[in-house]
Amino acid sequence: MTIMDRSAPRVRSWLLADITEEPAGHQGPFRSPPQKEEHKHAWWKVMCLTGVDYFSTLGYQPGIAALAAGVLSPLATLVLVALTLCGALPVYRRVAAESPRGEGSIAMLAKLLPKWGGKIFVLVLLGFAATDFIITMTLSAADGAAHVVENPFAPSFLAGQNMLVTLVLLALLAAVFLKGFSEAIGIAVMLVAVFLALNLVVVVAGFWHIATAPSVVTDWTQALTAQHGSPWAMIAISLLVFPKLALGLSGFETGVAVMPQITGDPTDTASSPRGRIRGARKLLTTSALIMSGFLIVTSFLTIVLIPEPEFEAGGQANGRALAYLAHEYLGNGFGTVYDVSTIAILWFAGASAMAGLLNLVPRYLPRFGMAPDWARAVRPLVLVFATIAVGITWYFDASVDAQGAAYATGVLVLITSAAVAVTISARRRRQHRKSVAFAVVSAIFLYTTVVNVFERPEGVQVAALFIIAILVVSFASRISRAFELRADSVTYDETAQRFIEDAARGTIRIVTHDVERRGTADYRIKAAEQRAESHIPDPDPILFLEVNIKDSSEFATKLRVHGRQRDEHRILWVNSAAIPNTIAAILLDIRDRTGAIPHVYFEWTEGNPVTNLLRFLFIGQGEVAPVTREVLRRAEPDVARRPHVHVG
Repeated sequence: MTIMDRSAPRVRSWLLADITEEPAGHQGPFRSPPQKEEHKHAWWKVMCLTGVDYFSTLGYQPGIAALAAGVLSPLATLVLVALTLCGALPVYRRVAAESPRGEGSIAMLAKLLPKWGGKIFVLVLLGFAATDFIITMTLSAADGAAHVVENPFAPSFLAGQNMLVTLVLLALLAAVFLKGFSEAIGIAVMLVAVFLALNLVVVVAGFWHIATAPSVVTDWTQALTAQHGSPWAMIAISLLVFPKLALGLSGFETGVAVMPQITGDPTDTASSPRGRIRGARKLLTTSALIMSGFLIVTSFLTIVLIPEPEFEAGGQANGRALAYLAHEYLGNGFGTVYDVSTIAILWFAGASAMAGLLNLVPRYLPRFGMAPDWARAVRPLVLVFATIAVGITWYFDASVDAQGAAYATGVLVLITSAAVAVTISARRRRQHRKSVAFAVVSAIFLYTTVVNVFERPEGVQVAALFIIAILVVSFASRISRAFELRADSVTYDETAQRFIEDAARGTIRIVTHDVERRGTADYRIKAAEQRAESHIPDPDPILFLEVNIKDSSEFATKLRVHGRQRDEHRILWVNSAAIPNTIAAILLDIRDRTGAIPHVYFEWTEGNPVTNLLRFLFIGQGEVAPVTREVLRRAEPDVARRPHVHVG
């Protein structure tokens, strides 16, 4: 055996070491061993974990606002803040109450829109969510690279090497997730505390400069009047341009996703974790208030104190407006400390986004059968997401400004979907006033999203690539996994258990039966036909098996087999997502429980075999007999232990 032959299983074992049935539920590059109960934290500490994503946008948001709105940046930011506090915050406080396990708005819509329509809609939303999280990683790394390159103490060979530095930061991010480390909460608390404290110092220094040189404010107000005329015109334009500032809304979906980390009340239960919900609402409200305050004052300071050309591409304030002020008014020493803090929190924002993806993908795609089995493991997904991030960075040339539209598109679609979800939820609960209020918020976010898409279509183009990729991979995976057993478990009620135990005294003979023909005469005719065609001895009892398709869009289901007696006929019936896979799973389970190899009897399916196969792939029925045999063949390689399949 060669070294490569020996190393391949080791690499595979290492990649799949943490494969699990459920997503880890962590929002940092660390995972507790599965056997240990995860430690919970106070809501304000968890706020810092989501804050590395939310608060880190201060690294680039003021500069993007200045580019988008010019001298109207403070007024447009006020509109953004109003929408944050009166729109996004109430929506996500409601989302927190209805998805206390951190599922978020996507799970709410998945429940409201069942079957295939719901699955496809969820896949589309996952495409936008992937856009949000991947661009968070690449944009944050690109902005961190801008802080490195523009620092006056940076080595000369790094001048203009934004792409190289961005790729290094992304590689470090992937390496950390592949290795894993603990106590991300403590690191997040430290990073957020230092970053906000430094920003507060910059804000104080900026206002001190304004107090000593009030002419800068006069110059700004004159520019406002000269460019936009009356106050009503300024308000109108601010309302029109604020969608370009949508990056300042990021962080709410992550804030809900980290809910499982919050310490609840001792009286919390799995169905009613009131303490955790209350903590999540404190988290969302406090972080929104802090961020809103910083957005207002920093948008004012940057537009008043920084010359307009510096915001443009190549300018010293491009993507780093507050860092520019830190160097300008507090010296290069403090500015360098600010740069290091900003780079650290931006890098950790990428870590939070990566963890969000690692929680999101295993929560949906493998359960839908729309991802390979290895998608439940962390390390393979890290490699996939890191590769995508490198491609996105190359595509946008590591530019913060160029990625803003894609980021805003992902953020806005997620918030809009959340607003729609809570509107539908309130309406179903007959909360009319709340449903009307949430409908208004939904309309505002929908308008914002549409405006953003039309003004900067590259954002939805990137999202479309993610959506198409997810749909193609998902359905290809669903088809490739169609012949799995697709049963999480098999249990029986008392009647079904008794039927099986009685049958196991002899040869277990199971006849599949159409659920639409349940009359006594139907069972009598079917039994007579099978005894004649398949030569079943008269003394041997027959068990009928009926599979009722409830939702064919589901992949793996928990099978609960029920027993029913109709005159002398004994019937087993079960609800599931696919007939052949369910029959195979029940046969194997009966074999394992009784030690006897069961026999199963089918009739050939009428119609075109290709059409019947397609019916099986998408609605769970069709070519029942051959597909059942194929599922059994793949599940049990030992022919001697495989249930016997008979077709008449």
